[in-house]
Amino acid sequence: MALAAWPALAWGQNQALPAQIDLDQAIQLALAHNHALKAERTMIDQNKAQEITAAIRPNPVLTYDDLFVPITPNDWNSTTFNNVTEFDLGLSYTWERGRKRQRRIDAAKDATSVTTAQVSDNERALTFNVAQQFLAVLLAKSTLQLGQQDLKSFQDTVDISESRLKAGAISEGDFLKIKLQMLQFQTDVSSAQLALAQALASLRAQIGYDAVAANYDVVGDLAYAPLHLNREDLQSMALGLRPDLLAAKQGVTAANSQYQLARANGKRDLTTSLTYSHVAAINSVGFLMSIELPIFDRNQGEIARTHVAITQSEETKTSAEETVMTDVATAYEAVKTGDQIVELYESGYLKQAQESRDISEYAYKRGAASLLDFLDAERSYRSTQLAYRQSLAQDMLAREQLREAVGTRKLP
Repeated sequence: MALAAWPALAWGQNQALPAQIDLDQAIQLALAHNHALKAERTMIDQNKAQEITAAIRPNPVLTYDDLFVPITPNDWNSTTFNNVTEFDLGLSYTWERGRKRQRRIDAAKDATSVTTAQVSDNERALTFNVAQQFLAVLLAKSTLQLGQQDLKSFQDTVDISESRLKAGAISEGDFLKIKLQMLQFQTDVSSAQLALAQALASLRAQIGYDAVAANYDVVGDLAYAPLHLNREDLQSMALGLRPDLLAAKQGVTAANSQYQLARANGKRDLTTSLTYSHVAAINSVGFLMSIELPIFDRNQGEIARTHVAITQSEETKTSAEETVMTDVATAYEAVKTGDQIVELYESGYLKQAQESRDISEYAYKRGAASLLDFLDAERSYRSTQLAYRQSLAQDMLAREQLREAVGTRKLP
């Protein structure tokens, strides 16, 4: 999941942090500012540094020695240095056999590819976490708005009931019951305010404290949108997009690279030396060559281990494919079930709960309905509205889970 360029991320030191953000902005801010993700991204640069290390060739070795050097001043003369003193100068170099350097480079690059895919998978997980927290904020805001509306509406009922009490139309006991019910509405508002504050704090922790203002707010609504893709299409998309599966596939390539490197390391390197010697007034050159005989150690243990590791990586890839298919299937079913529940509410239950509450409230204010009937209708309306909002949030969360399961936010 590549980090999209977003001009709003280029905050200067004197620019104000955003006070309101939508879901897409929240995700982009998190991808740019989340410190845990930024720490993970450094692994890519570390792997690229290892590529540099893998490409380094062996250093040549320079040797020099002086023998029979006089230590008394009387012996420091040309005759002594020409006929007695011996000195040697040599240059040697190890020639790697078996294409070791290229195998190291291939293995390091494949390791970088695996790390890059793993970082992309961390971005996918972070994106879902941000979306989850964002929806929690939207639900808390919606619940708070409902609580404030109900509190205001019930306050009107309390005022009317107080007038009826003074007029002798209701008993003081009934009025006290209504007053006590007011406590529940006030408690609901306070709880919703706390839930909203906690949800905003959790979202800011995901985004990064240095990315938004302390008193920031979110923009968006709980809304239902139908799904237009079938499960098979989504699974096919996921098999090509999921970064954890891409990492597992790349892991097979990396395992093969390690196996080829182990085989190359089984080849013994050749060391050649060119020397110049001055001995007894004679100047001479020499050429030396040495190679280890692979009689006992042929790196056979590491070759066997890396060969088995290929099988391990292939099984891991197959397991990742099955996980992707399962994730998409379960998320898809969750979306379909969530759609059905939301559609049930919108097909008539919301309207019926509203009408029942309005009728009971109208009848009670005019003395045509009992207090218990009115309070029961009020409770049914509140519970239906809360359940509807929770169902909307759950359905939207299921869609975010489906996006995470597929590996992209661009779903029709």
